[in-house]
Amino acid sequence: MLLISVTAFSQDKQFYIHGKVVDEKSGVVLFNASVFCQNTTTGTITDNDGHFSLRLNNGGYDLVVSYTGYETQVLRVSNGTKDKDSLLIQMRTENKSLGEVAVTGSAMVADGWNKYGQFFLDNFIGTSTNASQCTIENKDSIVFYFYKKRNKLKVKSKSPIIILNQALGYKIQYQLDSFVNDYNTHISSYTGYPLFENLPGTADDQQRWSKNRYRTYIGSRLHFMRSWYDSTLSTEGFQVETLNAPESDKGTILENPYDGNIYSVDSGTVDININGTIRVTYSGQVPDKNYLMQNHFPLSAKSEVSALNIPAGFSIEENGYFFEQSEITNMGYWAWKKIAELVPYDYNPD
Repeated sequence: MLLISVTAFSQDKQFYIHGKVVDEKSGVVLFNASVFCQNTTTGTITDNDGHFSLRLNNGGYDLVVSYTGYETQVLRVSNGTKDKDSLLIQMRTENKSLGEVAVTGSAMVADGWNKYGQFFLDNFIGTSTNASQCTIENKDSIVFYFYKKRNKLKVKSKSPIIILNQALGYKIQYQLDSFVNDYNTHISSYTGYPLFENLPGTADDQQRWSKNRYRTYIGSRLHFMRSWYDSTLSTEGFQVETLNAPESDKGTILENPYDGNIYSVDSGTVDININGTIRVTYSGQVPDKNYLMQNHFPLSAKSEVSALNIPAGFSIEENGYFFEQSEITNMGYWAWKKIAELVPYDYNPD
């Protein structure tokens, strides 16, 4: 009876999505198209009939579909998605104008990696303790462009960037959309779609990776979102304050982050009705020393302090996925943490 109960519970916590990938105009099926949920370990390719099937833990995901010569398609899916058993993904062919190609070609940096490689690593992989144990396997696929008039650096990749994270035991295929650094504002930003794979290793490796993953997860933005979803912010070590202004140090503690005016549940999704800037303090772990040293903070600091600039609220799914992510800006500790600090949405700290 115990085994039956456990099996039933496990199935209730998972769902399937099925679909078909075709050319938008002709309807011709596209086989061997890449289909994966970004920031997870779950992906597949379409079969000869263009079909695919994925089994996922309950929650929300960005489903990424890519095929050579076509624009990448991204769909939001969850266990509450209607018609998730019959998705039809219609792919559009890429349309690059000759003008765009000419401008991009003239801005290409011949020895880009020598000039900008370390800068790219620092602002993409990061400068944390974990970052020192990360390597990129296919540097030759990365192309650098510098636009003198706009004083901007742009980085693209001909194929997914292969990142080996020996600190956490992950191989990451990162489908880079773009990386941009504005030298006028000193702001770097990047967008893309990571797919994780667990690295093979010895028993000692697995134990080390397990500890490092947990250390990386606690206090992270993913941990924070899951805690707000579960109504366990305080017990998990988080304190939330509202700030008078994005650059203000003065904040007001959010005494009840589950107040009906802020927190509501709709079909398994938690809606957070809040805007402006919130400061998040995590007391369960001290910050990485690299962060403190690089920002000239006291090495005696006991808490990790981050902030989120939220234009118009957001919604959280069961696995910690939230939307609209592109509209919310990270500041403080979470902004400093880059690709080397990522754990996937299907990571289970238990």
